[in-house]
Amino acid sequence: MGPTTTRNTERLAGNLLRVARAKAGVTQAQLAELAEVPRSTVERIEAGTRQPSLLTLSKLLAAVDLEMRVRVDDYDDHDDILDARYAAMSSQQREATDRRHNALVALVDAGAASPA
Repeated sequence: MGPTTTRNTERLAGNLLRVARAKAGVTQAQLAELAEVPRSTVERIEAGTRQPSLLTLSKLLAAVDLEMRVRVDDYDDHDDILDARYAAMSSQQREATDRRHNALVALVDAGAASPA
């Protein structure tokens, strides 16, 4: 398992909440209020400093009319291939790639913060 897959696994719950908030068009504070949990809970999950139970994660998703469905599949090495390509880039190429990635994440986060 490469670095991207490892990072994504460690931040799975936070990534799911970001996607859910973007889809629902709510802020962290609004999601917390809807789910009747402290805002700090949502913040820590999204920051990757807290791993919620499946019950808590399901409660947060249900608050915006979403549900989590789990499926077990064969391992997909797509991210490992991308990691190898990234490692082969020059430092300037990696910096440009990181800037584009961060800009995209900022757009998604800004969209989630905007009212639907």
